Amino acid sequence: MKLLPMLSALCLIAVAGTAQAADPNLGRNLAATCANCHGTNGNAVKGSGLDSLAGVPKDKTLQKLADFKSGDKPASIMHQIAKGYTDEQLDLIATYFAAQK
Repeated sequence: MKLLPMLSALCLIAVAGTAQAADPNLGRNLAATCANCHGTNGNAVKGSGLDSLAGVPKDKTLQKLADFKSGDKPASIMHQIAKGYTDEQLDLIATYFAAQK
């Protein structure tokens, strides 16, 4: 009897992972959460003191995010935000911003 709930949970996890990977807009949707500080599509308001993310190479953005997540790069809030995403989600976000102008 205990096997059925465990099997059901595993099936739900597998389906959720597939649904996430199949969403072609997932990177854009995740990146939208950055707009409050970094501007629409990663174009920060000039003079705001915040980095624009649009057009920044993916590897550079990923390194900054990894540094925030690990605590190697000090921040007021980014270290907390970065910890809320998986590495796969951060990759999608960095890919999205790299493609913006």
